[in-house]
Amino acid sequence: MTALTTTAATTANAPVPGPAARPRFRSLRHALVLAKRNLIKITRTPEQLIDVTLQPIIFLLLFVYVFGGALGHGSQHTYLEYLLPGLLGQTIAMSSISIGQNMNSDIAKGVFDRFRSLPIARSVPLVGAVFAEFFRYLLLCVIMVGFGYVMGFRIATNPLALLASIGIAICFALAFAWVSVWVGMVVRSPGAVQGVMFLLVLPLSFGSNTFVQTSTMPGWLQAFVNVNPISHLVSAVRGLMLGGPVATQVGWTFAWIAGLLVVFFPLALRAYIRRT
Repeated sequence: MTALTTTAATTANAPVPGPAARPRFRSLRHALVLAKRNLIKITRTPEQLIDVTLQPIIFLLLFVYVFGGALGHGSQHTYLEYLLPGLLGQTIAMSSISIGQNMNSDIAKGVFDRFRSLPIARSVPLVGAVFAEFFRYLLLCVIMVGFGYVMGFRIATNPLALLASIGIAICFALAFAWVSVWVGMVVRSPGAVQGVMFLLVLPLSFGSNTFVQTSTMPGWLQAFVNVNPISHLVSAVRGLMLGGPVATQVGWTFAWIAGLLVVFFPLALRAYIRRT
């Protein structure tokens, strides 16, 4: 009887597992709710999808049929095979500009003042906005690869490698989006966000192996291209789609993803707290 009483008392006093972990799951649920809010906002203003729908198609047509003959040594199809994986990495980085603009606009409209009054973690509005970007990036990848197939592009590996290339591109874009979020928190207007991000993205995009081979560039530029995160991403995507060694480039890409998150997530959160 005493043993039963002792056991019952111990059971009654034992901590109930789970509540300590509930705030984390609650914050995740809140972030997903705000991600849904951002997706609903996009459906009501579909012109926000121009950069992930029409822009990839225009870039493919422009570079393949205008520059493809010269850069592809007379073969537009050869240049298409080289260009599409690189253009996927370049456009997915450029499409991250919009999240900073949207965040800056929401702050100016007072949307985040409402978020501050809600019983949610301070980081939830930012995380929710980045979560919503996943669907934009996925749409961009589907449109670019699909339209590339219409133009004659073909995967030289297998469907699993194709999915891996899309996955790593989206992971990089989600990490790079925090740069845009941070810029959106520190500048005064959406137009300024676009200007600052273009100054950052364009040198990274064109100073990479996206459009031409690194060996054709001057030596000083090759040094920059070889450490450019866009170059590592493009090489990883190109290898997964067309074949060849990819382990080193995939490793460098994930290293850049980790570095972007470690640096710019805290900066974006700190700037958000100061701004709101």
